[in-house]
Amino acid sequence: MEGVDLDSPLFIINSVAPIRICDNGGWTDTWFAGHGQIFNIGVYPYAEVQIAVYPNDDRTSQIIINAENYGQRYVVIPEKHWDKHPLLEAAIEYMRLPPGLCLEVTIFSEAPGGASTGTSAAVTVALVGGLDMLTPGRMTPHEVASAAQKIEAEMLGQQSGIQDQLCSAYGGINFIEMFKYPHASVSPIQIPNATWWELERRLSLVYLGKSHRSSDVHEMVIRSLENAGPDCRQLNDLRTTATKSRDALYASDFVALGAAMIENTEAQSRLSPALISPEAARAIEIARAHGALGWKVNGAGGDGGSLTILSDVSASAKRAMLSTLEQENPLFKNIPIYLSRYGLRVWKQ
Repeated sequence: MEGVDLDSPLFIINSVAPIRICDNGGWTDTWFAGHGQIFNIGVYPYAEVQIAVYPNDDRTSQIIINAENYGQRYVVIPEKHWDKHPLLEAAIEYMRLPPGLCLEVTIFSEAPGGASTGTSAAVTVALVGGLDMLTPGRMTPHEVASAAQKIEAEMLGQQSGIQDQLCSAYGGINFIEMFKYPHASVSPIQIPNATWWELERRLSLVYLGKSHRSSDVHEMVIRSLENAGPDCRQLNDLRTTATKSRDALYASDFVALGAAMIENTEAQSRLSPALISPEAARAIEIARAHGALGWKVNGAGGDGGSLTILSDVSASAKRAMLSTLEQENPLFKNIPIYLSRYGLRVWKQ
């Protein structure tokens, strides 16, 4: 918001959290699944939050949100209920900050919005983690993830599973067991450096050119799964891909991991063919033609979003595949990724 003028900050809080790819077992981390098993991978680019804390002589609270990706900077007005960026404003309300604070909260992510990589969850985890530095006590990563999920599901009433927030909070490669929604345990998958580096080298994240949008297809799938019950075949088919993915990585078996990714994508298609968009289907054809071992339509699937691809041993074949993808459709974009050793990181400057 133009016209907002602040002095030099007293201190600055920085917070970052990774996004999520390759969520084998997705859809089973939801309220209608009841229980689930999910494998996912935290990667950079991450969501970044910076909170500048300014001196405040009159003790009147003032919070400014600077949503850099949208080119918007504005003062949060409490009586105007979550009117510009509801997720950010609801998170600020949830954290019950001490009165009299004067803050500017800057949010930025290099990951495209709507890429089905849990970017909104990463932003919320980073924001909650940063704001936690201004309140008494400290939240654990699990508590931050739980708070971020409650903000989306309870305060905003959105369809939100639990895996994205947990991946952003913990980082790394995870096997998540949701024993009763929304309660879950997280088991980080520890693998040798050589396996980690090779997995990082083989993975690609391809943005399919337009933001993912929730649609009537998703509502139809949710109604179908809700009516079928938590132990229906459709959900069980998805759950099994998580354990197969975990076991494949422990064995450093990239062929088996690729097979689990394909199995999960085919299970998504059985929920509804519309969950594998024409753009995703064409990208999969190109990946297959270049010898890729596996592919996973990220998130719930459907229109827009992105695809995780696991390439074979040949680095040149991977480069040729990415070049062909970007030539096939000018909207397709390779997003460089790096596996995250860490999840949420918060520090004061």
